[in-house]
Amino acid sequence: MPTLLLVRHGRSTANTDGLLAGRTPGVRLDATGEEQAAALPGRLAGIPLAVAVHSPLERCAQTLGPLRAERPDLPVHTEERIAECDYGTWTNRQLAELAEEPLMATVQRQPSAAVFPGGESLRAMQHRAVEAVREWSERVREEHGPDAVWLMCTHGDIIKSVAADALGLHLDLFQRLLPAPSSVTALRYTPERPYLLRFGDTGDLTGLAPAAAKDPGHPDGRKGSDDAPVGGGA
Repeated sequence: MPTLLLVRHGRSTANTDGLLAGRTPGVRLDATGEEQAAALPGRLAGIPLAVAVHSPLERCAQTLGPLRAERPDLPVHTEERIAECDYGTWTNRQLAELAEEPLMATVQRQPSAAVFPGGESLRAMQHRAVEAVREWSERVREEHGPDAVWLMCTHGDIIKSVAADALGLHLDLFQRLLPAPSSVTALRYTPERPYLLRFGDTGDLTGLAPAAAKDPGHPDGRKGSDDAPVGGGA
């Protein structure tokens, strides 16, 4: 089955200013985020990408800018369902200020019960994101084959919720997952189960190239199988 690379957008001006940007328009990468975006093509060198999908928010499109410049033939699509959570009236407020709100305790301890005033619930956010990921994964498989690798650039809470679903974790545990800006989380969906191949990886990604799964000497020993490696693999 295809391998999905979930890329969190690079560090944004809202990240450095301590703001909950949400869907605020015009939020761009800061200088560090621009460097992270510029490094992404090199990190993905040697990994053929079938397609790239990104959130409609500017910081995600900007993160993929250098990759698109280096791979002008890469098909790129915008996907509304992987946009940032709609934080309602919390949008664009200081996180330090929001920490005093009673709802923040729910967001931290029981996120499945959290509904942002004037916005959406974290349950609804997870549902739409997982639906989008699974539908795109099947589409990539049909159009590009089971060994394809594809990329989705989105937001921290989206990545956390998708990874939690893949691991079979209740949404109330998703706050235990912390993907850094510009990190890559790799998932593969199979008829048996999803696999989490990487989480929050900020370094070398060459091991995710599809040829590795066909290499008889590859340390996980799968040779393209969807079975889990006995003994945990290397």
